[in-house]
Amino acid sequence: MSSPQEFHYRLSRRMGGQRPGSHGGMSLGAGLEFATHMSLFDRPDPRRLDIRASVRAVREEWLVRVNRQRAGIAVHAVIDVSTSMHFGAQKSKLDVAADFVEALGMSAFRVGDVFGMLAFDSIARDDLYAPARLSRGSGIEMANKLRECTGSAGNITGLEQVVAQLAGRQALVFLVSDFHWPLARLGPILEMMSHAFVVPVVVWDEAETQPPDRDAIAPLRDLETGATGTLWLRPSYKKRWRDAVTARRAELDDFFESRSMRAFYMQGAFDADAMSRYFFEAAA
Repeated sequence: MSSPQEFHYRLSRRMGGQRPGSHGGMSLGAGLEFATHMSLFDRPDPRRLDIRASVRAVREEWLVRVNRQRAGIAVHAVIDVSTSMHFGAQKSKLDVAADFVEALGMSAFRVGDVFGMLAFDSIARDDLYAPARLSRGSGIEMANKLRECTGSAGNITGLEQVVAQLAGRQALVFLVSDFHWPLARLGPILEMMSHAFVVPVVVWDEAETQPPDRDAIAPLRDLETGATGTLWLRPSYKKRWRDAVTARRAELDDFFESRSMRAFYMQGAFDADAMSRYFFEAAA
């Protein structure tokens, strides 16, 4: 990607934290969003004295306006780097994820949010870990690590290990994977991040969602297990292929929607405008 495609994100919930930022916060402070009136004696700040409210006050006391302070948040990208993510016809799914991480790093920097990354395959990949920090080039650095890394056969145990580091924290978390594993164990993992705003980012490649047009005998190799075989791509099987992809997408949508989440799909490339629309629709 020649230059990061910045996108805009905003949350539909208020976030805690004392560090000023661009998101709706829960703390009272020097913000522009009115919260309540308080007695001048309880909050001695004559600059915010509200004469009209004081005149109407039943208790005949001086009242000051109290506003909510906008807050900065921590943004984390949790990236699946297992062998299945290295697949792609024109561009690997991991390269697409790296483009997304690069764009996310620049987008977070623009609004003053700290940004970090965690990665996993069969285990937590501590070599790819990047702590959340405010830095213009952090996204580029993380993306380059992803483009150069290798991965092993993945399973959800690695995800459990990295998510444990985020349990109980308020943050914006992007969970980036092709989700080619059973969803039964994913529910408890998402519950560990119940304090966070989680965005599942599903990365697929056209070569795995669309069968070839021509009928042929195709050699196959499972990237996760290394198993090989051949497949006769007859018309009936290609229909089953397309139906299976449609069913899997519906299964993922139902799974996430039941937990008040909505998946964002990437196929072949990252679209910054589509990601911006995702957040605008979620916050509407």
